[in-house]
Amino acid sequence: MLWLAGCSHFRHFSPMTMPSKLVDNYTALVFFYYIGISAGFPSPAQDYEEPRLHLNDLLIKNTDTTFFAKTSVDSMIGAGIKDGDMFVVDRGLTNYKDKVIIACVNGEFTVKRYKIERGRPVLKPQNPKYSEIHFTVYDEITVWGVVTSVIHPV
Repeated sequence: MLWLAGCSHFRHFSPMTMPSKLVDNYTALVFFYYIGISAGFPSPAQDYEEPRLHLNDLLIKNTDTTFFAKTSVDSMIGAGIKDGDMFVVDRGLTNYKDKVIIACVNGEFTVKRYKIERGRPVLKPQNPKYSEIHFTVYDEITVWGVVTSVIHPV
């Protein structure tokens, strides 16, 4: 169990678990077919089965520093992130430039794209309804991690 300490937004909620694995020990392998899906004549290679795919291998690079979080934002719709999507977040990555990050800014969590403009960090939304976050020396920012993947239903 991991407490999201330091952000007032979570003081009213129960602690949040942040698993580092999507599934344990390769128990949920799925079939993976490396063929295009055709709307016309079926491929003669359709009966060829590729090796099974494990979602941990696809989504997680650093198991010790990765966690999942569910979104409740619409500030990143321009990046294909919708309300209710699941983030795969790596806390071990330190190169934030041009990446989508989860940050705690002055006690509140936010998801934005991290940019450097005129030598200063800026958090940019991907929705014109929201303003950029520019920092002063009085602001407190903690980067919780870099969003490496987004999982959402179609």
